[in-house]
Amino acid sequence: MVLGTTEAAQILEISTARLRVLLSEGRVRGAYKSGKMWLIPLFNGKPFIERGTRGPAPRWCNPRLPATTIIHVNSHRIRQNQKHQEQLPVITVKKGKTNTYGDTIEIPGGCRVVYRPDKPLGCGARVWIETLNKVMIVG
Repeated sequence: MVLGTTEAAQILEISTARLRVLLSEGRVRGAYKSGKMWLIPLFNGKPFIERGTRGPAPRWCNPRLPATTIIHVNSHRIRQNQKHQEQLPVITVKKGKTNTYGDTIEIPGGCRVVYRPDKPLGCGARVWIETLNKVMIVG
């Protein structure tokens, strides 16, 4: 879920001006600007604020960050399907140490597509999708 500055400030019990200062310092994880408006993602119901270097301890409690879900297309399974005339699912969803396979994946909310040819994943994938939201596997 994504909120604006007013709602996020109410959740954190701070002023919107203070929240805008934290946003300008880049201390709100995952926040981004869309036009003139800040969009702030929630982690377990609260925005995640990075610790500062000075001043008193914050009044809010940061939630635990969820594990990043990685989604990629398994080219080995595509080749296996073509070679053996099979219909194995080719989309892999990695959450922590578990792999789940499916034919169709729905990603509600924000995600990003990553291309790293010089630093692939352990499985060899060079292009994948990362999201912090829950992923629904269909099929």
